[in-house]
Amino acid sequence: MKQRFIILFVLLPAVLQGVAVQRRNAPETNNFGIDDGKPANDLDSSMVRQLFFSALREKTIENYQLAADLFNRILQIDPTNDASLYELARIKRLQNNEAAARELFEKAVAVKPNNEYYWLALAESYEKTNNITKLESVFKELIRINPDKPEYEFDSANACFLQKKYDEALAIYKHLEKNLGLSDEIIAGRQKIYLKQGKINQATDELEEMIRINPDKMRYYILLAELYNSNGLNDKALKVLEKAEKVKDNNGIVHLALADIYRDKKDDNASFKQLKLAFAIPDLSIDQKIHIISGYLSKFPDVNAKANALELGHLLILTHPLNAKAFNIYGDILMQTEKYKEARPVYKKAVELNNQIYASWEQLVRVDLIGSQLDDAVKDGEEALTLFPNQAWLNYLVGIACLQKKDYKKALSYVSNVPSLETQDNSLLSQTYSAIGDCYHGFKDNKKSDEAYGKSIQYNPDNVYTLNNFAYYLSLRGEDLDKAAEMSKHANDLQPNNSSFEDTYAWILFKQKKYAEARVWIEKALVNDKDKNPIEVEHYGDILFYLGDTVAALQKWNKAKQLGNDTPVLDRKINEKKYIE
Repeated sequence: MKQRFIILFVLLPAVLQGVAVQRRNAPETNNFGIDDGKPANDLDSSMVRQLFFSALREKTIENYQLAADLFNRILQIDPTNDASLYELARIKRLQNNEAAARELFEKAVAVKPNNEYYWLALAESYEKTNNITKLESVFKELIRINPDKPEYEFDSANACFLQKKYDEALAIYKHLEKNLGLSDEIIAGRQKIYLKQGKINQATDELEEMIRINPDKMRYYILLAELYNSNGLNDKALKVLEKAEKVKDNNGIVHLALADIYRDKKDDNASFKQLKLAFAIPDLSIDQKIHIISGYLSKFPDVNAKANALELGHLLILTHPLNAKAFNIYGDILMQTEKYKEARPVYKKAVELNNQIYASWEQLVRVDLIGSQLDDAVKDGEEALTLFPNQAWLNYLVGIACLQKKDYKKALSYVSNVPSLETQDNSLLSQTYSAIGDCYHGFKDNKKSDEAYGKSIQYNPDNVYTLNNFAYYLSLRGEDLDKAAEMSKHANDLQPNNSSFEDTYAWILFKQKKYAEARVWIEKALVNDKDKNPIEVEHYGDILFYLGDTVAALQKWNKAKQLGNDTPVLDRKINEKKYIE
């Protein structure tokens, strides 16, 4: 359990009260703490007064060094000026000099042992250094000064607990119970102690008594069940929760606790059944449900985890039909299980319920692109950009949708925004410049296209798609073939058995007149090509022609035409029985 210490921050009026009012009530000192064993003269008193308020003013405007100098001057006149000690300590703390601050706070409480604020500041200092022994002493002083604040007693009990002074801590809790009555905080404090002492029976007896007194309070059943379960007493935990079910049916927390116990007992079916019952209860926190589903996501690609996550996600949107978070998480589950068609209407509903969640829009546009719904991708993306115009990924995705529609001008207007919006994500920047290169290639502006591809590779030398496309376009123009071959080979090394990449490398080798090597790579491409790309078949014919096998080349060209590659150049190859550039 997290340490519980109360640290209060002192406001300026309280400080001034400590300086003026408290000192007027202390006959041994004057209003500014001058106590040198003889009456203070008017000059010293006036000087201290002026210095103190000047120091406070400088501190207020954050001129800490000058403020510290002024407080030090006061302390030179009167080393026991507690208000100056306190204020100087606070400046030291702001300057991250906690050791100096602690020493000054200690001096301040020595001068004014009844000032609650000084002790609280000292408590914070001891807490920062984890000095629990001294912290306990501070809380005792705070209890002495202000016995009506139970917070100090709770803190004192916790300090005793951390020092393993269990009996002392229990005595404090007993006193608190006498004054306040039994509370959950007292019970929780005692539970920690009983467990450390190995007194399981005392811990369970106390909770059993709370259940007897408060039979309708589910939290006591849950605490008792957790206590039994954490100590290996699963069957007893189960009986407690079954009793709770009878007292209050359809309680989500109880169903979740039962799910935990059944899971610990390795009864996955019973555990999942309880989870479903919990998820069907609208009153149970949706954030808690999402946390549970997220646990399943981390277990993908386990088939059972996928199935369970899908079922719980569907239950979530049925139980919380007006909550965008429910649709978001269900959409994510559908995406991760590659159910893209089903995911789109779910994300669409999410943005209808709450259009201020950026992740929903981005996922919606991604689903549009995956499903080749390019018009929807542009429409949804542009609507999202009216709300989130400075999102780099959104600009990129809309640009890609336009690029796939061959609307190069519009695509360029979006992807060219990305470098000014994102400067750290090298992967995105590489993809962006690759898309810019594709746009300029569409404009037949080879110079700008090559420059963009070059930048893409600078940001990510392993961007296989840029390497392949840049190499292929260079080979089509017959330019810089050695560079093209190097990039294409690198792409194939990074992603082997990709027929498109293998075809590119074969074509570059062909352009370099390395026909035997080209044949090896085009045959690899055809083996790995499940879609029977007619361009690859035509390239195979071109290579065979230059290897001297005109008959085989003609067969491949005819096959390419049958597969749908109906171009004038291919017709000339077939009719003239020779390679045509």
